[in-house]
Amino acid sequence: MVQSEMRLSRPDQLVLSYNRAMMCFVLFQPQPQHIVMVGLGGGSLAKFCYRYLPQSRITVLELDPAVIALRDQFAIPRDDARFRVVQADAVEYMPALARSADVLLVDGFDADGLPPALGSASFYADCQRALRPGGVLVANMFSYDPHYPAMLKRLRRAFQGRICGFTGIAGNNRIVFGVKGGEPSPALAMQRRVARHGGLRLPLLNWLLAHWVVLRLRWTGRAGGVVI
Repeated sequence: MVQSEMRLSRPDQLVLSYNRAMMCFVLFQPQPQHIVMVGLGGGSLAKFCYRYLPQSRITVLELDPAVIALRDQFAIPRDDARFRVVQADAVEYMPALARSADVLLVDGFDADGLPPALGSASFYADCQRALRPGGVLVANMFSYDPHYPAMLKRLRRAFQGRICGFTGIAGNNRIVFGVKGGEPSPALAMQRRVARHGGLRLPLLNWLLAHWVVLRLRWTGRAGGVVI
């Protein structure tokens, strides 16, 4: 399975459709202060967010030191004041992030798929606690994973039913968005709209929406601002 792909001529471009789909989090949180990522891989999302969301601080949790050792080959930025790669088990690290993240991207696959610990009820509960009110979790899952229905049920319970997704946006990948409640917010309003219709009703329109989100970020990033 291809889990990361990079164009050497444009290392921060999002090549895979599921990466573009995950970037739809900006529809819920246009200007996140703190983005936490579970899983570094080839760094596609990390590089894109670092370049095109300049107001965001980014923390990446990666369990495997061998993956981190390849960061230069994948043109992943060096650690600095707003970007940090932490070699850690996300399951153990997550409780320390209580109410500190605006966006949490869970994409921690290994050779066997999504580790069971990253789809457990306790992990999703810790993810919910790691978010600020109105914060959004983005979970990447495979539709053919035999544990997918159970993971979806746990995620729904952890977020009190405030989950949604865009139909037909990334092939066999299922990108699920969970929004933390507590008080009314633009993110919760967006979650209700997406949950009602599965996004823009038609799979092709959802696919085009993901492309539009990425192009808009690249355009506004060049212009020096972010407007969604």
